[in-house]
Amino acid sequence: MRVCILFGSLRTNSNTALLLEPFMEELKELGAEVDHIILRDKHIEPCTACWACQNIFEGPGCPKEDDMGEIYELVLKADCIIFATPIYSWYCTPPMKAVMDRLVYGMNKYYGETEGPCLWEGKRCGLVTTCGYEIEEGAGVFEEGLRRYSKHSNLDYIGKVGVRDRGKKYFRSRSAVEGARKFASRVFESLEEKYL
Repeated sequence: MRVCILFGSLRTNSNTALLLEPFMEELKELGAEVDHIILRDKHIEPCTACWACQNIFEGPGCPKEDDMGEIYELVLKADCIIFATPIYSWYCTPPMKAVMDRLVYGMNKYYGETEGPCLWEGKRCGLVTTCGYEIEEGAGVFEEGLRRYSKHSNLDYIGKVGVRDRGKKYFRSRSAVEGARKFASRVFESLEEKYL
């Protein structure tokens, strides 16, 4: 089983990175292969709605020459995609938004001359997030956006782990670490169920 983590924080030692560590450790201990893509280190152009991708059914088909090719490849190999992002102004970070826009069109061939396939149909997805407010207040808008994104893309949204910022040490607390590990177990179990 393979999990692709799209990490959208703009800081190296961010709160989201701290929460992601026990999540990834648990996945690996359970036997999952993990691809961890640090989006701030990638050159990702924004989608310009040129629609060139929509008439290419055998792959994403985006004509832009940037690092999305690698991301498309890893997402297609994955059984589950984890969107890991802090919340900025009630939504994800700019690199995460750029990737999500490129994925939603590159993977969903709904808008061309002929309606085509959904290239990532049936994959699981989930959310790892941190924010400055209570989680439902701070991350609720983005989670609802991700739910709608998943429905549109025929992805199976399996939930989230989210922690409010109460200082860096809090992300190393027992409750934060246990929450991250528990969500990783849930992700892994959902993949096991898929392949039973």
